[in-house]
Amino acid sequence: MIRLQLEKRPQHSTLFSVLSPFIALAITAILGAIMFVMLGKAPHLALYSYFIEPLTEVWSIHELMIKAAPLILIATGLSVCFLSNNWNIGAEGQFIFGALFGSILPVLYPDVTGPMVLPLMLIMGVLGGAAYATIPAFLKVKFNTNEILTSLMLVYVAQLILDWLVRGPWRNPEGFNFPETRSFHTDAVLPEILFSSGRAHWGFAFAIIIAIIMWFVLNKTLKGFEVRVMGLSPRAGRFAGFSANKMVFTSFMIAGGLAGLAGISEVSGAIGQLRPVISPGYGFTAIIVAFLGRLNPLGIIAAGLILALSYLGGEAAQISLGVSNKVSSVFQGLLLFSVLACDTLIHYKLKIGRTASAKAEA
Repeated sequence: MIRLQLEKRPQHSTLFSVLSPFIALAITAILGAIMFVMLGKAPHLALYSYFIEPLTEVWSIHELMIKAAPLILIATGLSVCFLSNNWNIGAEGQFIFGALFGSILPVLYPDVTGPMVLPLMLIMGVLGGAAYATIPAFLKVKFNTNEILTSLMLVYVAQLILDWLVRGPWRNPEGFNFPETRSFHTDAVLPEILFSSGRAHWGFAFAIIIAIIMWFVLNKTLKGFEVRVMGLSPRAGRFAGFSANKMVFTSFMIAGGLAGLAGISEVSGAIGQLRPVISPGYGFTAIIVAFLGRLNPLGIIAAGLILALSYLGGEAAQISLGVSNKVSSVFQGLLLFSVLACDTLIHYKLKIGRTASAKAEA
């Protein structure tokens, strides 16, 4: 029987490594065009509606920034995990817990006001996300559990806790029984970025600043060197005196803290209250952002804007083309598949081989 095998290349092309994200985007556009043809839509009009139309108005630029901010923040934290060979798939849950912890003051203590409320909310959001991320880290270090499974399962726990709180103990007593908390007061709302007209808030500024800081840490400091060494060769890291267990906790807490900051920034900046659903899947989409940005925080900024455009494009396509709201999810899946395929073929080549039984028959 004939089968396809992957054989590691003795050396990979630097040029194609650089071009890989762009090739993946082109492949995604081609596959998307084929999808629109199958849906009975003109592909050039559909792609225009998806990628160009959302950028033609000033307000849509603001919406792009709002959607890009959590993606960039979460993906920057995940890049630390992935570079250190720790597979945190639960950023969505850490995003939710950051929003929950950060919302304690405006929801339970609405009479507490003043300039210190918002900084405390942001700090509590970071701590909430980091604390939730320590659970899969602890389970991995203590019991050698698979962090992919534990972090992923904890997402659903966080979603259920959020749903229970907004329908029960935290529900707005003056909200006519709607499943939502009271609206945040002025001191608990993240200010808008003051240019032109729109509602983009300072969460986007946080994302850019933190991504730049994290790029410096990963590339110019000893801690960044430790992250890379532990990811590439844990044995070499142990010889260098680095602790694998500490790296598990450090990477998870950084990722969880940034996801938590994204969560409270989203709630206090874009939504203004807690609801049963506060994320369209930012924690999962950020995984695509991290890999499209090649686990480089500066590349993640660009990748975050591209994936944010996929959300806006999906909304625009629903209105102008009448397609399903699942189109954006399909595009994100196609992009992830294309990125992984391109990266795989850069490091490996396809080889046609035969099974042992086929060789014996021959």
